[in-house]
Amino acid sequence: MKIPAPGKPVRGSQSGAPIMALFDLLGRRWAMGIVWILSEQGPCTFRELQEKCDNLSPTTLNTRIAELRAACLVDRDATGYRVTPRGRELYEMLVPLGLWAKEWGKDLQGVPVTQS
Repeated sequence: MKIPAPGKPVRGSQSGAPIMALFDLLGRRWAMGIVWILSEQGPCTFRELQEKCDNLSPTTLNTRIAELRAACLVDRDATGYRVTPRGRELYEMLVPLGLWAKEWGKDLQGVPVTQS
């Protein structure tokens, strides 16, 4: 399983900057959503997590879980999948970004979209 790695080129950036590797990983379909759900709702079985992810296909969910586990953000124990301490730390940093994004979205309401 290849995950974006700091120091290596990633989708959208050749810099190798750790932040770009993180954005590549979190930008994958449902990756950030899985971290968010597990952080807010606690451990989930595969089936519970699939339901909370709008019935995401098992193949895609398996891939995302494997990537997030390889990145040390999600792990599995007897209660199901859960965020690791590093995953919890990431979530706590994303919450303010999410609040900022809501305000930004309000700012953009009614602003005409231009295409280049």
